[in-house]
Amino acid sequence: MSGVAPSSHRPHRIDVPALDRQIECREDETLFAAARRAGLRIVGACGGRGSCGSCIVRVTEGRVHREGESAHRKWLRACCIQPRSDLTLEVAPRSLAPIVRADVRTHGGHEGEEAPLPLEPSLTAVELTLPSATLQDLASDADRLRRVLAAQPEPMEPANIDWAAAAALPGLLRQPVPHGWQVQARLRQAEPGGPLTVASVARPGAPLLGLAVDLGTTNAAAFLVDLPSGRRLASLGLENPQVAWGADLISRINHAIKEPDSAEALRRAAVGAIQSLAHDLARAVGAQVTDIADAVVCGNTAMQHLLAGWPVAQLGRAPFVAAALEPVDVAADRLGLALGPGAALHLAPSIGGFVGGDHVTALLATEAIWQAPGVSLIMDVGTNTEISLVHDGRILSASCPSGPALEGGHIGSGMRAAEGAIERVEVIDDELRLQVIGAVVPVGLCGSGVLDALAAFVGASWIDARGRIVAGRHPCIAEVDGARAITLAEETEETRGRHRLIPAVRFSQPDVRAVQLAKSAIRTGVRLLCAEAGLDEMQIDRFVIAGAFGAYLRVESARAIGLLPPLPPAPDGTSRFQQVGNAAGLGVQQMLSSRERRARAAQIARQARYVELSTRSDFQKTFLQHIGFGS
Repeated sequence: MSGVAPSSHRPHRIDVPALDRQIECREDETLFAAARRAGLRIVGACGGRGSCGSCIVRVTEGRVHREGESAHRKWLRACCIQPRSDLTLEVAPRSLAPIVRADVRTHGGHEGEEAPLPLEPSLTAVELTLPSATLQDLASDADRLRRVLAAQPEPMEPANIDWAAAAALPGLLRQPVPHGWQVQARLRQAEPGGPLTVASVARPGAPLLGLAVDLGTTNAAAFLVDLPSGRRLASLGLENPQVAWGADLISRINHAIKEPDSAEALRRAAVGAIQSLAHDLARAVGAQVTDIADAVVCGNTAMQHLLAGWPVAQLGRAPFVAAALEPVDVAADRLGLALGPGAALHLAPSIGGFVGGDHVTALLATEAIWQAPGVSLIMDVGTNTEISLVHDGRILSASCPSGPALEGGHIGSGMRAAEGAIERVEVIDDELRLQVIGAVVPVGLCGSGVLDALAAFVGASWIDARGRIVAGRHPCIAEVDGARAITLAEETEETRGRHRLIPAVRFSQPDVRAVQLAKSAIRTGVRLLCAEAGLDEMQIDRFVIAGAFGAYLRVESARAIGLLPPLPPAPDGTSRFQQVGNAAGLGVQQMLSSRERRARAAQIARQARYVELSTRSDFQKTFLQHIGFGS
């Protein structure tokens, strides 16, 4: 494999046997960029900037141009190599591993997975039989619908009939027997006593379904709900395809600002994820996507902007001002979502900065906890960690740019919580003990494994208090590619099924630094938000940990490295820390099933005061205080 300069921009064929895929890559583009363009998933936490090392591939046939990749390396960063011939490519197993955790669980102390949702949907359905048209009765189809609605036991007089309903009505009414002149009218009333609209019409007896989506930076979780009963029918999670532009928000925002086509590509990726979830959920319950008549989506401020197609340049630099904070209703098809005719999409309200609709819905779902007397702190751990402190009727909210390290991003051997991911790490009698998802050969480290590994290595003195890997402390510590690293699993060859080479799983010095920055950002946010309220961390009565990642982290590991404050047990001996799973997912379902919950979410967003912590004079000092371990 040589470093030959490009002679032309001609494309080369890239064969990926493990996926039975072939793509094209030009000589002037990287393999990572070509894979993203073709929809071929290669992990790339930094979005192709060459700073994370997670997008490794092995070229088994063909020649490439290497940019900063040494000649001895078997595994090369896909974002640093360009083709000089047709290639055969082996993608690292951690990019291909099947997802095990769908990140949709909303379990926790506040409400169980199967607890009923509040029932007051903005959309209701009524089955109608309309009189057929005759030469003696030439009223329009819309007028016939109005007359029958007005003649119901509880008369209904819609202010208007939506364009989609008017367009679909003639065809539905003139269906052959047995459905001739029968129709299901779907009526929307945004608030009690408000104007009534015929939002759409459907075949008689069609299910009336709603879709709730938590559009996270890393993963998207969706829930299909039967609107008349408020019953959850199915749930599903998938990786947000926007990760191809970077695991963190700033990488995506920068792509959207610098590359004119990227903003629309990011928007289409988000829409595609929601469309895929809607399709698979409807099919799972024997329904049609067109049966989905209402949708609610929550996400952080940047995610909601990217989905809506709003400008994000103002979010890429201080003072991080949103285009809009209030809830927004938009026709689903205007965003390119093919749901039911006339389906509306409701974007959850935001608080300020990067504290968006996903945190508002988390607050909505955990309201019964934080309304208790005392001091409550609600933290939604993720690529962007949001925190709210509730005390004396006040809600102070802030965001911490924690980055993706705690979820396995920007970690050299990082991966999602999939088969082969190391999820638990212990050092017992100076020996490594690993727990791997699926009990298979380890191929990488997921978020909970990253946190556990760091806590174990600090506890065993393999990493010192300043965050330096201690040379010679253990045989698994060595210099690798110019940096110290702890090897958790050596490179192996797997012969079961298709033969493949599995790269070594290592935790390097840059990985330690990435986690240090993340944990210091979060802990600084907790401490300064308390200071803003005139409180000390130790006065927190209940510390609510939300988020899909928060459901799996070990609180003792998080406390051991200083990510969480060392809160003593409550007076009754119970822990002050409470893990509630995907609270945002539960909150967005409540907004889907209840007009009152939508109104309450908007009220919470208005009540909360956003605090920009980086402007405090003690920010830098506090951040540096928490970089080390044991703080």
